[in-house]
Amino acid sequence: MVRTAEASDSTARSEAHAAICAELKHLLADVFAIYLKTKNFHWHMRGPHFRDYHLLLDEHADQIFAMTDALAERARKLQGDTLRSISDIARQQRIRDNDEKDVAPEAMLQELLAVNKLLAESLRSTHSLCEQHSDFATTSLIENWIDETERRCWFLKQTFS
Repeated sequence: MVRTAEASDSTARSEAHAAICAELKHLLADVFAIYLKTKNFHWHMRGPHFRDYHLLLDEHADQIFAMTDALAERARKLQGDTLRSISDIARQQRIRDNDEKDVAPEAMLQELLAVNKLLAESLRSTHSLCEQHSDFATTSLIENWIDETERRCWFLKQTFS
């Protein structure tokens, strides 16, 4: 009987880890998409607030990129795999790219606000999934990323005030 319960627990844990890792892979792809979008807008910023926005977006990009390694390594610790290439990112991401050549500064900031809000929602959803499966290490990481993402949203929103 004990062996059956242990096997059942192990199977449930493996299924939970697989579900969490699948979501972490999507999150990682979204984070890379937001990182590149933020750098794109950073590189192509113009206008009277150029310096302030350019610096703000560089700071945001650094913060976003810092999430990538921890996300990937968390998935690996749970015995999952992670992204392997740019095309893998493209297949997994839920955040749409912006390939437009000429985007107005205000539109850039509004788009970044929108995608950071989407990221916050995804982070909360993943947090709930991890919480359901008692994955406290992942929930702890995600809580910090939610706070950072909400802060980015706050800063971006203030550019419209």
